[in-house]
Amino acid sequence: MDSMRLFPVPGLPMICPGDNLAALIVAQLAAVGEPLQPGDILVVAQKVISKAEGRLVRLDDVKPSAQAVELAATVGKDPRVIQVVLDDSRELVRAQRGLIVVEQRSGWVCANAGVDRSNVQPDGRDEYLALLPWDADASASQLQAQLERLTGIAPVVIISDSHGRAWRLGTTGVAIGCAGLPPVWNQRGLHDLFGYELVASEECIADELASAASLIMGQSDEGRPVVIIRGYRLPDAPAAPATSIQRPRAIDAFR
Repeated sequence: MDSMRLFPVPGLPMICPGDNLAALIVAQLAAVGEPLQPGDILVVAQKVISKAEGRLVRLDDVKPSAQAVELAATVGKDPRVIQVVLDDSRELVRAQRGLIVVEQRSGWVCANAGVDRSNVQPDGRDEYLALLPWDADASASQLQAQLERLTGIAPVVIISDSHGRAWRLGTTGVAIGCAGLPPVWNQRGLHDLFGYELVASEECIADELASAASLIMGQSDEGRPVVIIRGYRLPDAPAAPATSIQRPRAIDAFR
C-alpha cells in the first residue's frame, strides 16, 4: 500500500430514528458517481447509528436518583445527564469537577459513557441525549449486510466515536464497533529492517482508520458522518469485533 484516499459521503440528511442508513449512503454515493468498490472501508460516526437505532433519551423524562444528584454536585453537571450516564454504565471509574469517567455497558472506559447532546435534537423542541449503540459490533455487521444486499459489495464497516486519552489532551477517533477486519493486528513474528523479530507489537488498525476518518468528519457542524477509505490493504488476519480491543481487567495497570 502506497497511498489511501479518504472522502465523505456527501449530502446525507439529518438522521432520525428508523431511517435506513444503508439506503441513504448508497443513494448519495450514486448521486455523485462514487459507487462502493471492493475493498472499501466505511467509517460511520456513532451519532448517526445511535439516532437511526433510536438510542435517544428525552432529558425531561429523566428522574435523577440521589446518587446522580450527589455526583452532579461534584462534577458540576445536570443531575439528569448524570443519571443517563449511570444508567448506561457498569462502573464509575473517576469523578471530579467537569469530568465523569465510567465503564460503559459495552465495556468502553470513557467520559460520560459516550452520552452526548450535540446534533441530537430530532424535533427542534425538546432536548435529547444520544447514547452509544446498544451493540456497536452488531450495528456494524448489520450495516455491512444491508450494503451488500443493495450493492453486491460488503465493505468493511467501522463505527467511530471521539474519546479522550488518559495521558494526552484532546480527543481522537476510535473504533467502538466494526465488521470485516481484524481491529488489532498482531505483528509478532514479523521482522524489522534489520531482521529483528518483533515479539510484542500489536497495531490497533481499527482505531487508526477511525482517527484518520475523523479528520474528514469534523467535530461540530460539518455534517459529514460517513467517510470512505479507499486503498488501504488489510492484513491477512481473521476479522474480530471491536470489543476485542478492550484491555482485560487482569492486565489493566491503570484502574
